[in-house]
Amino acid sequence: MRKRNFYKISSCICIFILFASLLGGCAQKKNITSMKAVNEGPLSVIDDKYRTFYEVFLYSYYDSNRDGIGDIKGLIQKLDYLNDGNAKTDSDLGVNGIWLMPIMPSDSYHKYDVKDYEAIDPSYGTLTDFKTLVKDCHKRGIHLIIDMVMNHTSNQHPWFVKACDYLENLNGKEPSKEECPYVSYYNFSKQKVNNTYYSVGNSGWYYEGAFSQNMPDLNLEDSGVRNEFSNIVDFWLNLGVDGFRMDAAGEYFSGNDVKNIETLSWFHQMVQQKDKNAYIVAEVWQGMDTYQKYYQSKIDSCFNFAFANSDGVIADTLKRTKGYTASSYAKSVVNAQKAFLKNSNTAIDAPFYTNHDMGRSAGYYSGDTAEQKVKIAGAMNLFMSGNAFLYYGEELGMKGAGKDENKRAPMYWTSDKKAKGMCVGPPGMDHFDMLYPDLKIQKKDSNSIYNFYKQTILLRNRYPQIARGKESFLVKMSDDDVCTIGKTYKKSSIAIVYNLSEKTKTVTLNKKELKKLKIQSPSIGGMLLSKKGAVSMNTDGNKQTITLPSYSAVILKSK
Repeated sequence: MRKRNFYKISSCICIFILFASLLGGCAQKKNITSMKAVNEGPLSVIDDKYRTFYEVFLYSYYDSNRDGIGDIKGLIQKLDYLNDGNAKTDSDLGVNGIWLMPIMPSDSYHKYDVKDYEAIDPSYGTLTDFKTLVKDCHKRGIHLIIDMVMNHTSNQHPWFVKACDYLENLNGKEPSKEECPYVSYYNFSKQKVNNTYYSVGNSGWYYEGAFSQNMPDLNLEDSGVRNEFSNIVDFWLNLGVDGFRMDAAGEYFSGNDVKNIETLSWFHQMVQQKDKNAYIVAEVWQGMDTYQKYYQSKIDSCFNFAFANSDGVIADTLKRTKGYTASSYAKSVVNAQKAFLKNSNTAIDAPFYTNHDMGRSAGYYSGDTAEQKVKIAGAMNLFMSGNAFLYYGEELGMKGAGKDENKRAPMYWTSDKKAKGMCVGPPGMDHFDMLYPDLKIQKKDSNSIYNFYKQTILLRNRYPQIARGKESFLVKMSDDDVCTIGKTYKKSSIAIVYNLSEKTKTVTLNKKELKKLKIQSPSIGGMLLSKKGAVSMNTDGNKQTITLPSYSAVILKSK
């Protein structure tokens, strides 16, 4: 009797479920807790100018000969950490571009005062080492760009030394470019124009050194200087470099954007004639209203300073300062892309979060959610369209602030400072403890900052839309805590939904907005969790929602 009633009840339940599902009234809920499981899939890495770049300060990266200074051979030994060239493995970080800070001979640890533009600083290795580095990078699909310090030289550079010797021996005569072409290479004056001008011995002449007395400014309008740099570019392109990072491009003619843009335009055209695939990115440390105009030079990229540093859009959004919210972040992303493309239809944004001149992001946040913010901030940078740049050690949450030496501390391979490969760091660097564990420990922790960055870069490599997509703001799927950004590339779209708050948030998917992106039957194509938790997708009739834990992101794609 009980058995018969059980079958009757079971049959009724099944009929009810079937009937409800036919009417579309049956709720379906799917929980996802593993980033790695949902993020795995075929990579779609395109061999073009769009890359994920990793900035390396060789001095502090990896030491191959135990002299305490990182070097080229050390970087070669660590290339597999960055990208092993095998799409089937998941042990590498997944970047496919490297920017090397200055590598040319210099008397300083930072090497922004170049003594010879066609050589390698002996502490870093040899030209043979560099050739091996280029070859090994290219084997792995890594593009290598180098710092081009064109604003100034070292005061020990032969050009400057010869010019000063000539001026000191003029004996009252007027200088002649025919007698010494190098006197027109720099900005010499008979008067001390301002406090950035310094004496040339007892000659009665002065030279401009806007950054330092040891770094005399070059006169980039001079044809001789331009010919020199044309030859220098030939030298490095022949060695196989894939492009150049233009240091201090906003200071070539300080306060004169028109001349700066013309100089970059000349450089771009000159390089393009030699190698049309060479990539050029410029440092113009000004506001966006200024550096967006530099795209008129037709160079590929300018670093997007508005989103960087402790007071940039990303950090302000997460700290809720200056009135920033999730929605205003999304609007800023979309508006930035529009501004750059308005100035050049070939513009490639160069978003970055930190670099060698900025305090590291581990110091931007405090409190219980600090680590979560460090993680999601990295995703906010790497998920922007363009060439995203990652400063070495940010993937570990390295610490470093105050003077420049602290911002360029040794890569945190291990907490054992005497271990093989560990560097001593720049002279004068303060000694301080890191906030988060070293790489050896973080590799073993699936919830570490390192593994979060790996998953972020993996998704960037899976979806070409992330780097190359035209961005749009999905207003109806956004508010102060949550924002949704659409990305369309070659008629294929994804949507990235961010929860930039400390609370769990549920977002109702807007069919009209997703339909504009041609995202049909949306499904989860990837996700980033800043701490253990779950993303859930719920379908109840015609209504579809997605629930995101604090400081997380989800990629929506067509099923």
